[in-house]
Amino acid sequence: MGGNDRRIHNRTAMSAKVRVTHDELGDFVFSTRDISDGGVFVVVDTEPFVPSIGDRVQVQVQGLPVPAPVLDMVVVRKTIDGFGLQFADA
Repeated sequence: MGGNDRRIHNRTAMSAKVRVTHDELGDFVFSTRDISDGGVFVVVDTEPFVPSIGDRVQVQVQGLPVPAPVLDMVVVRKTIDGFGLQFADA
């Protein structure tokens, strides 16, 4: 890893639908771009989702045959096309 890339976990490209719940902003469904042992990147197109860095959210994968667990995550990065979320206990 070079430059300003401070990631310590390898990323794996993964497209999945996830529900992201923010206590003040509400519920949203986004697609993921990649996932790692440390977190996930969600792609935000035109949704009015504007959390602050450090905000806590709950994330649940959608479309599985059984309900996925709800995971606590923290917003750690914002880019022009989405947000990096870190597992709260990572």
